[in-house]
Amino acid sequence: MTAGVAVTGGQEASLRQLELLIIRRLDGLLHGDYHGLLLAAGSEPGEAREYRWGDDVRHMDWNLTARTTVAHVRDTIADRELETWLVIDRTASMDFGTVRCEKRDLALTAAAAFTLLTNRAGNRTGAVVVGGSKCRVVPAQTGRDPSMALLHRLATEERAGDGAGPSLADGLLQADRIGRRRGLIVVVSDFLDGSDWPRLLRRLGRRHQVVAVEVRDPREDSLPAVGLLTLVDPESGQRVEVQTSNPKLRARFADAAASRRASVGASLRASGAHHVVLSTDRDWILDLLSAVERWRRLR
Repeated sequence: MTAGVAVTGGQEASLRQLELLIIRRLDGLLHGDYHGLLLAAGSEPGEAREYRWGDDVRHMDWNLTARTTVAHVRDTIADRELETWLVIDRTASMDFGTVRCEKRDLALTAAAAFTLLTNRAGNRTGAVVVGGSKCRVVPAQTGRDPSMALLHRLATEERAGDGAGPSLADGLLQADRIGRRRGLIVVVSDFLDGSDWPRLLRRLGRRHQVVAVEVRDPREDSLPAVGLLTLVDPESGQRVEVQTSNPKLRARFADAAASRRASVGASLRASGAHHVVLSTDRDWILDLLSAVERWRRLR
């Protein structure tokens, strides 16, 4: 199975093959049963020790410092259970792809990677699916069987179709309501959404570790010179005919696409989210590996 292959027929066999691919190539991302994909200190208080240069002053044990007259800090213990919530964009704009697969298929493989690599040793994974007539919530559970059931549900989701539906902001608001315990929030979307998702993503980032997986297709950034072309907005169904032989039109389209990408990137950086870009014309596994290594170097 090559990376990014669409899960259409024989979903069970395809998901098992995808599971083997992820475990074989990505399992080295985890170090220990209780670590997630992102390295961070735990939140449970641990042993106290004398302050050393470079220690985080937020961990100062002021009571012990006052009793001993020597500055002390209290180490933290890694959380023994990680709760991961996936916010999966299943709106109509994800039903598009011109190279190896559609963006919805790439979103499924990204969701599978985070689900299978974090749902172990008591870790729980749930999902908020954005699309159709409303946001659907899959309760967080632990174990392989619930993980595969979640991925099977994502693989068999019906296409959104035209018309108004929930926005990415609605999905993030739902995740904020149900993800009360500090954990990992993974947002998988193309972020081609005019809703107020940047503000809600910043709110989630105050309590959780947030990973924003941006799913792209190269045809969204440039127009081919193929003459008269009918473009369709997948969200609204609106159609417009353009003459792609016009080089000025293609240049304006490319400039607008670049501006939109820059705006999305700036919003994700402002939220504090870890940003990874997956594209339908590249190997998503290599992109994910390089992103995680970059996060670890930053730490």
